[in-house]
Amino acid sequence: MKPMGRRGLLTAATALGIGAGLSTHAIVSAVNEDETSDKTSDISLRDQDLPFIGTEETFSTHELMVLNDRLFLEDTGLAELGPRRIGAMDEAGINVQILSAHTPGVQNVKGQKGIDFAYRLNKMLVDGPMATYPGRFKAFATLPLQNPEASADELERTVREDGFLGCLTNGIIGKKFLDHPDFEPLLARAEALDVPIYIHPGLPPDEVFEIYYSNMRPEYQKEFQDQVLSISAYGWHQEVVTQCLRMITSGVFDRHPKLQIIIGHMGEGLPFFYKRVVEKMSEVTEKSLDKPFEQYFHDNFWFTTSAFPQTELLDLLLKYISVDRVMFATDYPFANMKTQTDWFRGVDLPREAKEKISFRNAEKLLGIKLPVK
Repeated sequence: MKPMGRRGLLTAATALGIGAGLSTHAIVSAVNEDETSDKTSDISLRDQDLPFIGTEETFSTHELMVLNDRLFLEDTGLAELGPRRIGAMDEAGINVQILSAHTPGVQNVKGQKGIDFAYRLNKMLVDGPMATYPGRFKAFATLPLQNPEASADELERTVREDGFLGCLTNGIIGKKFLDHPDFEPLLARAEALDVPIYIHPGLPPDEVFEIYYSNMRPEYQKEFQDQVLSISAYGWHQEVVTQCLRMITSGVFDRHPKLQIIIGHMGEGLPFFYKRVVEKMSEVTEKSLDKPFEQYFHDNFWFTTSAFPQTELLDLLLKYISVDRVMFATDYPFANMKTQTDWFRGVDLPREAKEKISFRNAEKLLGIKLPVK
């Protein structure tokens, strides 16, 4: 028998008259909450064996953290690609992590220095964790995006030689988004190689930071209010959506109809704006695009759950986007892997749908298979 729990306690209290001071609404609400908890627990038990591929799992190196002034992150586990990370994966039930360099990677490093740095980072993954733990780690390439031609070449090299699955970019590149003509070589190469580009948020340019986020109360700067507002609290999520909408309106996917883009964080806020964006942009793009504005979200975009273990947001995403285009991610080490897998095991979706999100869609898009245990 199960323990009595809140539902049983309320039933007994009501029968004895102890709950006379509680409104009927309060009793019913508590009972419904308990029933939901019981159902979630049952579903979670049913899906304890659910495999997972984590599609947004971050790493760095000491050298990269020095470059990007991020040494304060050394204790997070960003640079640890051995027993600590594998242990956390095993505890959470993550079968495979797809590694990507912490924002902004090397995309702000110009010239040969950036090209060489990207190559070293990519080779470090191949010769390090991917070799030490076969099958447990895959990777998205780090690219020297100040040089789009070199980026296209490095993407092709990593895919063909090292088995990388695509690449990851970090927000605005200098002062340009991916829809800028300069990046045509990279977009064309990704399409030709049939690998996706994961657009992760990045730091805003100094001018944007000053106009939108700079805090006028210097006494509060010790709490980094403006910096946090400009990135993870709000700013960079909106910027990713802006970049994606620009790519549609500028005809990127008409020129490259097979190009696939991944965005994380449960759609970076796009599900909330989806209906309005489609309604308004459809009115002004009908004659300039090859397809209805809405169709590009279903043909060219994939979405991950990274760092947003919230069922109501997943429900909203799935209201507009097919379950066939949603993938699981944790955003480790900035989010706890086990918290995310425990949450998803309890989500009330059919087992088939959950398998698509947890690993099958990633297998399909990226051309990989879970390692056989």
